[in-house]
Amino acid sequence: MAIVIGSGAGGATMAKALSESGHDVLIIERGPAVSGSDAYLQYANVDAGIRLMRAFCLGGTTMVSGGNALRCLEEEMKGYGIDLSTYYAAIEDELGVKPLPDHLIGPGTRRLMEHAIDLGYPVSRMPKFIDPDRCCMDGLCAFGCPTDARWSALSFILDARANGAEVVTGQTVDEIIVRHGEAAGVRSGSRIYQDDLVILAAGALETPRFLQQLSLPTTPLFADTFVSVGGVLPGIGMNKDVPMGFYIPYDGGIILPHYSRPFQSLLNEAGFSVAEEDIIGMMVKIRDDDDGSVGEVIRKGVTVGDAERLIDGATHATALLTGAGVDPRTLVSAPLRGSHPCGTARIGVSVDTNLETTIPGLYVTDASVLPEAPGSPPILAIIALARYAADRIGR
Repeated sequence: MAIVIGSGAGGATMAKALSESGHDVLIIERGPAVSGSDAYLQYANVDAGIRLMRAFCLGGTTMVSGGNALRCLEEEMKGYGIDLSTYYAAIEDELGVKPLPDHLIGPGTRRLMEHAIDLGYPVSRMPKFIDPDRCCMDGLCAFGCPTDARWSALSFILDARANGAEVVTGQTVDEIIVRHGEAAGVRSGSRIYQDDLVILAAGALETPRFLQQLSLPTTPLFADTFVSVGGVLPGIGMNKDVPMGFYIPYDGGIILPHYSRPFQSLLNEAGFSVAEEDIIGMMVKIRDDDDGSVGEVIRKGVTVGDAERLIDGATHATALLTGAGVDPRTLVSAPLRGSHPCGTARIGVSVDTNLETTIPGLYVTDASVLPEAPGSPPILAIIALARYAADRIGR
């Protein structure tokens, strides 16, 4: 049996791949199994200086993702001797990854996209793992998808179950058991699950704590820090747009259309009485510095370099918003958040190029292993790395 701790992109991918290759698989997830429409209730965000975003439920944070499917760190991985190109291509085909189609480009997104193109920005439509025929365009992807139009790790978990995998929810793993220097199972409360293959995919804020218990090295935290900037454009209706329908790369990160739920209250506090449909916004997401740490307390701040990248991106976003018709007096910015905690068990330090730790049989396959801040959605990279690792187990 292989024991998989966590059921997000990395854990679910490993569970599916290992069950397909004949392993008995046990998935242990600390959160509950929930429907897509209730996934937002499972957010377990952490205030660490900036607000770090995650969810505890079956399927993990994929249940509240925007459905974005950008390749990231592909060239950087080659520096470690890891070529993910064939894995990316296979995953894109399997998940039906395609640029967001024209009929799912909402009015606010379209207005910003057309203005950015007119100004000569390098605009690309966001590749998505969203079934366009099932999308209800409610603008709530990050709260959970009520029609399951957006892929989530639940589909891989269902595949693993069909191959005989067992899934346990609502149970927290307390300890990874090591005997004679090798992985031997896990302890959850008074229960012991024994096996010599343990896959650690608990997320970049939990995985390093397991490694620290075993005196294994961990690494500083990235989080793809982002800021959302918005203002008033009466009747634009961006609150119903499929989020992040296009992206603009810039030196330091990417800029995307984004309706942030805090905008309305921020505008009301600033003296503007507006409805949700009267607000338009953009997100600036940066490749941030690794100044974060995970221990008894989780900390993630903003370095001078981070601030410069955020200001640079926000300058572009503000220009695009005002050019699209926003009254500059109404511009507000939401508090800083980190959407992709990662990097706390990096390849080359905490794990080798097979994603195995120095304890034989203990692997890490979540965002912890990313060697650099992606600065863009990492789900595709996590799936690709997990499949890469699964192919090497038992070689």
